[in-house]
Amino acid sequence: MNSVMDQTTEATPEQIRDQKLYQSMGLTDHEYGLIKDDVLHRLPNYTEVGLFSGMWSEHCSYKNSKPVLKKFFTKGKHVVKGPGEGAGIIDIGDNQGVVFKAESHNHPSAVEPFQGATTGVGGILRDIFSMGARPIASMDSLRFAEPKTDADKYFIQQIVAGISAYGNCIGIPTVGGDTAFDDAYAHNPLINVMSVGLMDLDKIEVGAAAGVGNSIIYVGHKTGRDGINGASFASLQFDSEHESQRSAVQVGDPFEEKLVMEACLEVINNHSDALVGIQDMGAAGLVSSSAEMGSKAGGNGMTLDLDLVPQREEGMSAFELMLSESQERMLLCVKAGHEDEVLKVFADQGVNAVVIGHVTEGHQYKLLHHGKTVADVPVDSLASQAPVYHRESAVPEHLKNVDSAQFEPQISNPTETLKEMLGQLTIASKESIYETYDTQVQTNTVVAPGSDAAVVRVRHHDKALAITTDVNGRYLYLNPRVGGAMAVAEAARNIVASGAVPLGITDCLNFGNPEKPDQFYELDQAVMGMSEACEKFEAPVISGNVSLNNEYDNIPIYPTPMVGMVGLIKGLNHITTQDFKHAGDLVYVVGKTEPGFNGSQIQKMQTGKIAGKLFDFDLDYELKIQQLVTQAIQANLLQSAHDISEGGLITAIAESTFGHQLGVDLASDLSVADFFSESQSRFIVSVPQEKQAEFEQLVGKEAQQLGKVVDDNHLFVQANDGYFDLDVDKALGIWKGALPCRLK
Repeated sequence: MNSVMDQTTEATPEQIRDQKLYQSMGLTDHEYGLIKDDVLHRLPNYTEVGLFSGMWSEHCSYKNSKPVLKKFFTKGKHVVKGPGEGAGIIDIGDNQGVVFKAESHNHPSAVEPFQGATTGVGGILRDIFSMGARPIASMDSLRFAEPKTDADKYFIQQIVAGISAYGNCIGIPTVGGDTAFDDAYAHNPLINVMSVGLMDLDKIEVGAAAGVGNSIIYVGHKTGRDGINGASFASLQFDSEHESQRSAVQVGDPFEEKLVMEACLEVINNHSDALVGIQDMGAAGLVSSSAEMGSKAGGNGMTLDLDLVPQREEGMSAFELMLSESQERMLLCVKAGHEDEVLKVFADQGVNAVVIGHVTEGHQYKLLHHGKTVADVPVDSLASQAPVYHRESAVPEHLKNVDSAQFEPQISNPTETLKEMLGQLTIASKESIYETYDTQVQTNTVVAPGSDAAVVRVRHHDKALAITTDVNGRYLYLNPRVGGAMAVAEAARNIVASGAVPLGITDCLNFGNPEKPDQFYELDQAVMGMSEACEKFEAPVISGNVSLNNEYDNIPIYPTPMVGMVGLIKGLNHITTQDFKHAGDLVYVVGKTEPGFNGSQIQKMQTGKIAGKLFDFDLDYELKIQQLVTQAIQANLLQSAHDISEGGLITAIAESTFGHQLGVDLASDLSVADFFSESQSRFIVSVPQEKQAEFEQLVGKEAQQLGKVVDDNHLFVQANDGYFDLDVDKALGIWKGALPCRLK
């Protein structure tokens, strides 16, 4: 955005109007007209145009997605705080709340992969501790193109290094996530990060600034010229002309964030009488945090003196100070007379903290700079009165007149096809990614990356939290509504397979340009499908983020609404993993296997594309199967449980053999092709022989015994028209070696 600034720093309100300079900041003619004629009744100056450009961006205002977001299922008996705050909170008993949220950092990461990923982690952690919670775990959900060039490989390595560097340095474990590869994400990768925290429910804080005369305190790093108007940048459609916009990307410092976090938590826990509100300075920087805090309180205004803002560069303009997205910064509202008490907490941690303004009477948001008033606008006009657009919706061309027949895999050698499947990057082990993460810091991680869900214990209690991130954009490309429901269902299956009951979700809604009717259709339909599934599983949406305009030179990504789900395990003895544990245990598939090939990994592997009508999905049946598996785990009938998803039943069987390198001797009346079907609502489980009768009585006809676990490092599966025959260590070598080999 520096080029915009250089052209317009001295621009008068008349020049901004006549030369339409506001367009280069992301405002439309219509929006500029609203500001000029309906809000201010005068021409806005350069700083004011900047404030509106940040706050009315999609990233801050959700102006294109608000009508869609209202369709989400957000209610639940355990929801303490739903969408609208820094993060959502769910009651998990014992006066404890689990706090979680996800954020996307797609465009910044595409421009500057290391810093883009790093600051994505830092930003989501601030959302968690601003609520009064201590972060206990993070996850990442990543989408890349298949790595073909050295530049592709470098990009992926830098993203992973950025996530790793921040989490490891600040001391918060990155406990897993999901990574998929598809050329639909070429030039527009998805970098989504989820963070989870724990808190006492009597310590909840919100981002509000109320009480005339109360002080506004700036905390953390000094403000520089990094990330200037990053919210508008993140809301733009991405193209080859924007690839070098490094001025819109922030720079992270996890060591500073650690100090800021500890000081903020001390204020929240030990000086709550002094604290009115607290909020992260995230997208749109100082303007978003201050205007939102002022607007939330209602009935008051705010005046800030920008000369008091800590600055690390000389000659910064009001525009730059307000719209910089320099990292590791928070904004607090503190009761008058208590400022020194709070400032001392930050001083003791070696963190910048300074009073920069006050809550005022009236509704005006005023900024002073070098003794002059450089902005004077109604606070609500920035924070809550952005225009809302009801976009046109139209079925995409590729969904019209779709062939309903399911793709039929061609398999002449089942074992070779399985080996090829295990080497597909979306299927293969992601250990080369997560081995760079510190997964055990804080010593609460019970199930580390590699199983269906990560599990983190809740100290001093016989309970734990299961955490997962999931979505298959290919399914949504073929049917956004059903694919949206499937994304929630797969997340729930991963939670259930770990021994937990789903509590709720957060999301990152990664879509294309909502002004294009076919792209808006995908967003709208996906949210409806997700909402139906959330209501079915009693797992409400409590937080999330919208990332639109994920296109490169007018080519959109697959619709990819990442689902981050948290579940509660009551009783640590119920924690379950996907690995077969003992030779002699019986292996069952729970749920019906049906043709599910359109949008599947085998269709992509054999044809290079996905096409056709997405296979059927029944939410009621999905819930039934999940409840059966939950009952089996709680009755201590299962040694292992693994969700069947990408790659189908045979892939899930192979993955279940890898943890202890135990083999299987199995047989089924399914065809070889059926073993690669991705039909939903299925688990592969293992049962001790002495529990066979009890298990079969519980599940009835919904489970079929396939055979047993054996102690000979050999995977043998007989189908009705062929067989799979492979040494487990060879299968494991293919699965573990595929990604490191491609990234060399």
